[in-house]
Amino acid sequence: MPVIVAPSILAADFSRLGDEIHRVEAAGADWIHCDIMDGHFVDNISFGPEIVRIVRGLTSLPLDVHLMIEHADHYVPRFVEAGANSITVHVEPEAKHDVEKTLKRIRDAGCRAGLTLNPETPFDLIEPFLHKIDILLIMTVHPGFGGQSFRADQMHKMKRARSLDRKLDIEVDGGINAGTAKLSIENGANVLVAGTSIFHSKDYAKAIRQLRGD
Repeated sequence: MPVIVAPSILAADFSRLGDEIHRVEAAGADWIHCDIMDGHFVDNISFGPEIVRIVRGLTSLPLDVHLMIEHADHYVPRFVEAGANSITVHVEPEAKHDVEKTLKRIRDAGCRAGLTLNPETPFDLIEPFLHKIDILLIMTVHPGFGGQSFRADQMHKMKRARSLDRKLDIEVDGGINAGTAKLSIENGANVLVAGTSIFHSKDYAKAIRQLRGD
């Protein structure tokens, strides 16, 4: 499968967000990843649908929205209306929503539906929903803050998912750089979410090429 690179704008310079998005687009990004945090499901707050709407007006690239929030079912319509192309929600009970109904709501709205599991969450929790999703997001850090170390102990989840579904987009997020991207791809990932390793580099195009292994 082709490797998709999705720069996470959480690591971008928000004082010049438009320029940052144009730079990663010109550098070869495939998607733009938007991390939504509510201060409840994760211990941090990022941004909401209005920023996603602004980003939608800045690029034609697919917007990949990761809802690290409680009650995602309530907020899905707002992110659909803001211009999301894919919306990923969490499988953990702490996310406080009916996972199956939320996935259906996302797909019925014309978006690709994704499901995420945290490092501590067993793969078994996701298996009943594999046939209902387009994207499986494996977190290789605990969500909420950037700059954490990559957890290689999550590779078995990617390998298991790929053995069950050859066509599923398997996305990896957390501590992704050239080295950890290679390991993730070898274990079945085809979508790389990277923040710091792109936006904190001097050459965005080179950083993206290195992630792909070019």
